[in-house]
Amino acid sequence: MKRETIAPASIQYFPLAHLYVSDLNPRQDVDPEGIDLLADSLAMIGLIQNLSGLLDAEGRVGIVAGGRRLRAIARAVERDATVSERHPELASIPVRIAPDEATARAWASAENAARQDLAPVEEIRAYGRMKEAGADVSAIARSFGKTEAHVYRRLALAALPGPVLDALKGSEISLGMAKAFTVSQDEALTLTILAEVKGRDVSEHRIKQALQPEAVSATDRRARFVGLDAYEAAGGRLTRDLFSDTVTLHDAELLQHLFTERLNAEAETLATAGWKWIEVEADEYVSYAVTGKLARLYPVEGVLTEEQAERYDELAELANANALDEAGQAELDALNAIIKGDFTDAQRAVAGYYVYVGHSGTLQMSGPWVRTEDRAEAIEAEVLTGHAAGATGSDAAPAPKSPYSGALVEDMKAIRLAAIQTALLDKPEMVFDLLAFGLSLASGVSTTVFDLSPGRPNSCPSKTDGLDWSDRLAHPPAGHEAWSRPELRIEDLAQAFRDFTAAGKKARNAALVEGMARTLPYGAGNADFFALIEADSGASIRKVWTPTAENFFNRVSADFLDSLHLDLTGCDPEGNGFKAHKAQKKAEKARCMERLFSDAEYQRAWRITAEAKARIDAWVPGCF
Repeated sequence: MKRETIAPASIQYFPLAHLYVSDLNPRQDVDPEGIDLLADSLAMIGLIQNLSGLLDAEGRVGIVAGGRRLRAIARAVERDATVSERHPELASIPVRIAPDEATARAWASAENAARQDLAPVEEIRAYGRMKEAGADVSAIARSFGKTEAHVYRRLALAALPGPVLDALKGSEISLGMAKAFTVSQDEALTLTILAEVKGRDVSEHRIKQALQPEAVSATDRRARFVGLDAYEAAGGRLTRDLFSDTVTLHDAELLQHLFTERLNAEAETLATAGWKWIEVEADEYVSYAVTGKLARLYPVEGVLTEEQAERYDELAELANANALDEAGQAELDALNAIIKGDFTDAQRAVAGYYVYVGHSGTLQMSGPWVRTEDRAEAIEAEVLTGHAAGATGSDAAPAPKSPYSGALVEDMKAIRLAAIQTALLDKPEMVFDLLAFGLSLASGVSTTVFDLSPGRPNSCPSKTDGLDWSDRLAHPPAGHEAWSRPELRIEDLAQAFRDFTAAGKKARNAALVEGMARTLPYGAGNADFFALIEADSGASIRKVWTPTAENFFNRVSADFLDSLHLDLTGCDPEGNGFKAHKAQKKAEKARCMERLFSDAEYQRAWRITAEAKARIDAWVPGCF
């Protein structure tokens, strides 16, 4: 049989405006990022493969093979109209024209079915071989029609140990997991972690953590405070992740040293202002537990002379009319500074500041505060007067009255106990250890770990508002009338025991943990031991309790609420916002404090920073 000879299709040239993606082209949806990369390639090296299409009745050409190239040409021309001057084939585009629709449809199917992109690992190794042969990044980018940024990222992968690339080629790890390995500085650790994650779906973040267990992020407040330039100048090592634009510091001890050194230097500078003391706080905030018993000082307001007062009114009127020039604004600012006042030498002689670095990496100051040991001197110098001095008419400065009533202290103790008992529900092994310890002679002959009377230590405060504890602990205290309920009176103990054991050991253990947790009394016989149980169980009052107007704020003084508000918000005590807060009646203050702890919109109104939010979320009364 004689074979038919098919004449080759002709190549014709068309302007971009005459071309469009045909409905016959299977690739109607494309990745915009991929089109951007291909446009970069075309701008660098031009079009090296013609398009294929079919003429329509209007003389335009529907592209059936090369739709991505057509889109990329349009993107390249859109970005830079001069690109067609450097590459004429982008102005008059070569297209292989099909003689009929059947041929065009066959071309579309054949090219898109046969085309296979270069596998990532092969591309990575190809780049690596070119670099080893002496090619620079620019040359590699031109050869492959990629951006230099893309080449840099691929070369970072090419530098990985061979087994990592082998695992990528064998689909034992994903490309994303391979990228995570580029942060490693230790090949032996890299291979160890590789063996652990091969064939598993492990996040890039977890791999990076495993590869850099001692690393510190550049977003860490210490790194921000010290600065990357200073860290590197001191010999600190860091890496920049090409795939996530993150920076990691590898010398944690050096960073801590530089942080402490600069913080101390800043404190020494502040000490020259005449304050009695400047103390460095290593944490990112100064807790209320530190400042709760201290007295805070405020600037002494200045008084304008009659002439200054008249001038102030003139300038303020101009400012309200937006008619104040630069010199006038400077004069008004100076008069405002006089009104705002300053701290006196007498105040500086008895008070000081805590200096710390906040979450954002900026230097912060808390104060000025008068310490307990300086109260007498401050009162004598009339720096502390009236309520702040706690004056009683006696010569000796009295001990400050506790803001907490006896009933409130007992409630807070109950809440603290509820927090620990709740934590113990998830620590059965610890409960069993405590039970064995308490029942053995290892704890002595008089130690009481659990109240096995069997009593029910009260972990239910009189005000349950804001308390969110486990229902498994929500039992009435001993002697409560609820214990007379019929369902709590067991008539057939034998049957009750059979039902209990039939539930299995898992239910038995849960009941044992629940029951033993409930018997833990406040103090557990020893304050230090009780604190150890609290710490090791991971208990936290704020996990189960949020202060509200009902359960706390209405039960302390208005002055206490004012001081707490200042400490938690860090607002200007002379600002209009705090003055308005302070002028409120106590009940309204209490409701505002409740919103400060639980209302995000209210927190935004007070411009609560992440640092202040952390302070609010961690705060507990200092009454234990």
